[in-house]
Amino acid sequence: MDVKALITAPFSESGLKTLKDAGLTVHYQSWLETGKLYMGESLSKLIKEASAEIVVVEGDEVKEEVIASTSLKLIGSARNDPNNISIPAATAKRIPVIIAPGRNSNAVAELTIGLMLSVARKIVSCERFLKNDFFVDDFNDFARMYKSLVGVELYGRTVGIIGLGSIGFEVAKRLQAFGARLLVCDPYVDSSRVRQVGAEVLKLDELLRRSDIVTIHCAPTPETKGMMGAKQFALMKKTAIFINTARAIITDEGALLEALKSGTIAGAGLDVFSMEPVDSDNIFLGLDNVVVTPHMGGNTIETVERQSTIIASDIVAFLKGKKPKYVLNPEVFEGRGK
Repeated sequence: MDVKALITAPFSESGLKTLKDAGLTVHYQSWLETGKLYMGESLSKLIKEASAEIVVVEGDEVKEEVIASTSLKLIGSARNDPNNISIPAATAKRIPVIIAPGRNSNAVAELTIGLMLSVARKIVSCERFLKNDFFVDDFNDFARMYKSLVGVELYGRTVGIIGLGSIGFEVAKRLQAFGARLLVCDPYVDSSRVRQVGAEVLKLDELLRRSDIVTIHCAPTPETKGMMGAKQFALMKKTAIFINTARAIITDEGALLEALKSGTIAGAGLDVFSMEPVDSDNIFLGLDNVVVTPHMGGNTIETVERQSTIIASDIVAFLKGKKPKYVLNPEVFEGRGK
């Protein structure tokens, strides 16, 4: 039987080949090429036009309406936390939902370190300074510039990591190479993981008081929503740097903006925002002590290759009648084959 798959997530050539070699007819329409995000009726129409029984998305919303109006047999998400897919609705129709855990852990961890260095060493500020018609008429001009752009090293600094999951752990491993002291706030972390990176576990308030850099790597949940607000920023050192490459919802954005404007904290590196996609209207771009990136944490060639390999492997397993390795609702397989 000819099984058709619709893929709107970015997918590598090798991943597509794996699926085609397994006998699938693949309709590949990456959002990076189409520039479109589908939801509701528009996604249902696309799935029906392709006669797809398998769909793989990244940002498209596979909600109740789509699941009810199509004949999907498998839903794939090129993410680790697909809040754009209705898991209960899929489970009710016994449709497995597969994910790509760890696909961007390295990428986000490396961007996190990059943001730390950019803020600590004022890399972006240096470029802005030089682009703003700076000329050296005498050595005193250079001395004033040099003094105004003095930075700090990561070596010997105390970095507080909020959330030691897959990304937080990768950040911690990289910080070890810089000679940083590590603090962790994560009530669910395994103690062996903490020992591997030589960190100290603390409650949030104490971590904030002691850290030179605070970096967010926890999941967006009701428990973590708004956990970094005015009170928390007030606990931090005036020389502290705040990094968020996780989710904007974890931070009270207004409180963060005020903390940066007032000098409550020294600076920030931000990759996530309440208003996305990010453009030149972003409110933090007006601050010289902030480095802004437009949600680029996972934007690497390797991330796409990794997510494609994971998803393709699980789709092939499903086609062979096996339970995929990374399925969010394994209960849909109970009783199958009996």
